[in-house]
Amino acid sequence: MKILLVGASGTLGTAVRTALADRGHDVITVGRTKGDVVCDITDPEAVAGLYGQVTGLDAVVCAAGDAVFKPLGELAAADFAASFRGKALSQIELVRQGARHLPPDGSFTLISGILTDEPIPAGAAASAVNGAVEAFVRAAAIELPPQRINAVSPTIVAESVAAYGAFFPGMEPVPAARVAQAYVRSVEGRQTGQVYRVG
Repeated sequence: MKILLVGASGTLGTAVRTALADRGHDVITVGRTKGDVVCDITDPEAVAGLYGQVTGLDAVVCAAGDAVFKPLGELAAADFAASFRGKALSQIELVRQGARHLPPDGSFTLISGILTDEPIPAGAAASAVNGAVEAFVRAAAIELPPQRINAVSPTIVAESVAAYGAFFPGMEPVPAARVAQAYVRSVEGRQTGQVYRVG
């Protein structure tokens, strides 16, 4: 398959790229500052340009998304807006525009995260955004068939503990390679409307 991978240069994205490439897929990498294609997916016009530049896709997968971590009392409206734009609206735009460019048997795999179900202090914006992504996946799965859509919801990735471990107290990390297998399951499987929880 020809697969568009957004967030390919990150810790998780690198593992996803390896897992998909090892299974013989042609992976086109997308990043905000580097990759086969450079694109800021928070900009709908840039997403349109992305789909105009890369054709013949079979699947789109996303391993990228930004959210603001602050105590609830310190979160401003702009922080929530930035979080929704950075992780929810950007991925929704990939699907909204991408549905016209993928074949009938094409698929989308988005990313949410453990904070949907296991909230933490300073994680209200991230929890809200993750929940929005998962709700969108379930709703879109009703209207997209025969195209498919799923989400991967990992706990903290082991390789990122040094940078982000303090935000996830008591949560057991998982290797990025293990999370990447959920992406393989989503791309190569036949299920839709699923949230694959890892960790």
